[in-house]
Amino acid sequence: MASLVIAEHDNTSVKGATLNTVTAALQCGGDVHVLIAGNGAGAAAAAAAQIAGVAKVLHADGVHLDHGLAENIAAQVIALAGGYNHILFPATAAGKNVAPRVAAKLDVGQISDITKVDSADTFERPIYAGNAIATVQSLDAVKVITVRTTGFDPAAATGGTATVEVLTAAADSGKSAFVGSEIAKNDRPELTAAKIIVSGGRAMGSSDKFNEVLTPLADKLGAALGASRAAVDAGYAPNDWQVGQTGKIVAPQLYIAAGISGAIQHLAGMKDSKVIVAINKDPEAPIFSVADYGLEADLFVAVPEFVKALG
Repeated sequence: MASLVIAEHDNTSVKGATLNTVTAALQCGGDVHVLIAGNGAGAAAAAAAQIAGVAKVLHADGVHLDHGLAENIAAQVIALAGGYNHILFPATAAGKNVAPRVAAKLDVGQISDITKVDSADTFERPIYAGNAIATVQSLDAVKVITVRTTGFDPAAATGGTATVEVLTAAADSGKSAFVGSEIAKNDRPELTAAKIIVSGGRAMGSSDKFNEVLTPLADKLGAALGASRAAVDAGYAPNDWQVGQTGKIVAPQLYIAAGISGAIQHLAGMKDSKVIVAINKDPEAPIFSVADYGLEADLFVAVPEFVKALG
């Protein structure tokens, strides 16, 4: 029995979500192998070999594997699928792009967004915006799984001694091509990897107020900035800051929610945070039901005082 983790990487380093996925794979039992499929990705393969618990790294290199095109990455995974009982992807945009195609090509059901491994064929996953947990058993010979990274601690990035096996890359499918990308650059930590997140809601009132009030706090704490869907829809914050069921699922060490009422959609994206601090004028705001610390106050007064206290 062996599991294959499809690594998310930038050809140079392995992204954090892969470490959480390795932990899930280890709980499935048997050896864990990691696939690095990319272009000039030798450094990423070497980094993957250092991950604790990984027995082997499979390195497939080719120009057509650059940029993670679903058709080509899926073809590479399918070429290897016969040797594995479990194929696991991080439940990120990249993982969710490839996993369904792999499952369809293998004619098996996909097990999405798992948060716990009960046994080699039984898993738990949240449903109804996290208000219920479904236990799912799969009898498929190959189980294609996406892993909600907040449900598993990351494997250690160093200490492993895996071998690296260089593969002949599967042929270019010819079904898609990379044309270009517009990357939003941000000096702050990536939202899904940040240890501290400061989020604002519709109560911020404008993008100017969002930046004026929350940016100094995030700067003091070295935090990423997040936002509720309402704040994003109102144009107060960019789309890639959105936390929630239709945004990003996060679980930082500290989550500060300023002016966020706490709709189910938002809570589904951040309630696994280790410590939650809520600042809201409304004592009945649902966010207080999940907060470890709640401050019933005007955020426009409280947050600047907080920044001042931090020195």
